[in-house]
Amino acid sequence: MNVLVVGSGGREHALCWKLRQSPLVKRLFCAPGNPGTKLVADNVEIPADDIARLLRFAIDEKIDLTVVGPEAPLCEGIVDEFQKQKKLCFGPNKAAAEIEGNKAFARELCRRHRIPGPSFWVYEELAMARSFVDNRPDGPIVVKASGLAAGKGVTVCKNNEEARAAIHECMERRRFGDAGNRVVFEEFLEGHEVSLITLTDGRTIVPLEPARDHKAVGDGDKGPNTGGMGVITPVHVLPRIRTQIESQIVFPTVHAMNRENRRYQGFLYAGLMLTPQGPRVLEYNCRLGDPETQPLLMRLKSDLLPLLLATAEGKLEEQQAPVWDDRVAVCVVACAAGYPGDYKKGTPIFGIDRVAQGPDLQVFHAGTAQRLGSDLVTAGGRVLAVTALGKDPTAARARCYEALQQIEFAGMHYRRDIGARA
Repeated sequence: MNVLVVGSGGREHALCWKLRQSPLVKRLFCAPGNPGTKLVADNVEIPADDIARLLRFAIDEKIDLTVVGPEAPLCEGIVDEFQKQKKLCFGPNKAAAEIEGNKAFARELCRRHRIPGPSFWVYEELAMARSFVDNRPDGPIVVKASGLAAGKGVTVCKNNEEARAAIHECMERRRFGDAGNRVVFEEFLEGHEVSLITLTDGRTIVPLEPARDHKAVGDGDKGPNTGGMGVITPVHVLPRIRTQIESQIVFPTVHAMNRENRRYQGFLYAGLMLTPQGPRVLEYNCRLGDPETQPLLMRLKSDLLPLLLATAEGKLEEQQAPVWDDRVAVCVVACAAGYPGDYKKGTPIFGIDRVAQGPDLQVFHAGTAQRLGSDLVTAGGRVLAVTALGKDPTAARARCYEALQQIEFAGMHYRRDIGARA
C-alpha cells in the first residue's frame, strides 16, 4: 500500500515510525514532515493545510490511505474533499471534527446528551464576559478560547483577576485570533487527569490504553498550560472507573455524534478529570493527542495500518483488538527557551546522534528543521519528544532522562517530574 501521513510534528513522526514497521506499506510519504520523518518516510513539501495540493498528490501518486495528524485540516474538511474523489482518508469529516474545533459546541453536545462535564457558560461579547466574571464569587475558574488555539487557548485561573486577564488575551488582545471570538467559562474541577483515546468507525468503538498528559510548563504542574510537556502510559485506573468512563462518556459521545448526523470515524480524544463524583470530560480532540501518540505507539504491538484502514472503510469490527506491551512508556518533551510564550527558532541542536535509539527508546522530532549543511535546528516551541519503555515507571523515566542528558540546545528546558506520581 502507498500511505500518506499529513503533518509535521512529533505525532506525525511517531505515526510514520510505526507505519514503517507494517509489512503492508510499500511507499510511505509525509507532508510536509520534518527531519525525523525523513528518516522513515519520503517528505513532501506540501503544507498540512493545503488540501487541494494534498488531494492532487494523493491522486497522482496512487495513495491508498491518507492519515491526517493535526486538527486544523480535519476541521477544514480534508476528509470530505478526499471522499468526494473516492480517496480513503483517515479521520473525522468536517461536521464531526467540530467536536474539537468548537468548544462551545462540544459543551452543548454534552449537555444535550447528559455526558458528565463541568458547568459552563459561553459569551461572544466582551462586555457580557466581563460582567459574568464581575458578578461571580471570587475563586478558580477555567477560561477557554472556543476555537482552535494549538493547545494554548486554555487558562486555569486561580481567581477573578486572572480570569479578567484571560478574557483580555482572548477577546481584546486577540492572542488566538478568531478562535477567541467566543469564550467558554468552565467550572474548575479537582482530581486526577487522564487521557483516553478511542478508535471508532462510528459503529465499533475501541478504547486505547489510558495515559496521563502533563499540561503545565513547570514541575509540580506550575505555570501556564502548554500543548503537553510529557506523558506516561498506562495509567492505573480502577476497573469500576474505567467502566464508568466508557459507559458514561466514550460510548455516549460516539452515539450522540451519530444521532446528530455527524458520524464519527477516526481517533476521538477525551481529556478527563477523575473527580470524587466520577469522571468528567474536560475536552475533546478530533485526533491523536500530542505527545500521547509517541508513548502509545511505542507500546502498541499490533500493526497500526490495518486498524486505520478498517476505520476509514467502516469495517473496524473485522479487526482484532489492539495488543499492548505490558511495559510502561514515558515521554518527555524538550522545549525551546520561552515556550509556551514567544520562542526563538534556528537554535542548533546537538547530541541526538549520541542517543542509542531502538524499539525501546526513540527521539521523536516535534519542532525541528534542517539547515543547508545538515545542521539540525529548532523550529517550534516543543522541539523533541524523547520516549522510552521500561518495566516500571522508575525504569522508563530513568531511560528517558538519561537520553535527554545527551541532547542540548541553547535554552532547552523540560519537566523533570513526568510520570513521577505513578
